[in-house]
Amino acid sequence: MLIKRKSIEKEESSRPARKAKYAPVTLSEQDGVRYLHFGTEWVQGAMRIRKPNWPELEYAQQMMAWMLWLEEPAAIAQLGLGTATLTKFCYATFPAASVTAVELNPSVMAICASMFKLPPNDARLRVVEMDALDYVNDAANAGALDVLQVDLYDATARGPVLDSAEFYQSCNACLQDDGIMTVNLFGDHPSYARNIKAIKFAFEQVVCLPEVHDGNVVAIAFKRKRAIDVAALAERAAQIVAETKLPAKSWVKGLAQSLAAA
Repeated sequence: MLIKRKSIEKEESSRPARKAKYAPVTLSEQDGVRYLHFGTEWVQGAMRIRKPNWPELEYAQQMMAWMLWLEEPAAIAQLGLGTATLTKFCYATFPAASVTAVELNPSVMAICASMFKLPPNDARLRVVEMDALDYVNDAANAGALDVLQVDLYDATARGPVLDSAEFYQSCNACLQDDGIMTVNLFGDHPSYARNIKAIKFAFEQVVCLPEVHDGNVVAIAFKRKRAIDVAALAERAAQIVAETKLPAKSWVKGLAQSLAAA
């Protein structure tokens, strides 16, 4: 999400009918990677066609940085489906966990099933058409999650569509005591400072990974304060690399850099 590239798909002729409720969902492909757009050049997600469960984009890999602290989550949720990258990876990697994805746009859900290898709902997987704000404010979800991953952008890419302190407080309320939230932010944008301030208001502790080359910054928010033991995290990172091939060692390096700069 929030990676600007030129869509190689031809523009569809626009109809002069009433304005659609959602931006059009469009696709492009290049070098074996399929991209999702909302009718603009902004990339909303990507999938390497030969590796459909692999998180292709670097920021998506960083959204899994909560794995440094949580080895066996029981309940994981994503707000914003995108190309179902996080949903598919969590579903495949944590067979004992329930995985929920919350998406407002039914067209995104349909295209993930048809073009991005999203499996159908089952006893562990639940993809629901719902407003993310309604989900986090639902009392039934209070204290229910170990992990919450937030990636909420629309076609305009002007920052997360939900960014208030109240929203992030509701995200906090969905987590169990050791729960962790990761959020995709755009570093070179006015929305970044506003979101960081709101997240820090709502959470006991917040750290950020360094900005990736596409401008994305992943914030890691802890419900309770945790020690950032770089040596212990490096040991855990080596385990993650061995088990999943995710670049977890770079996450620890980035955390160490952030701590040194603080």
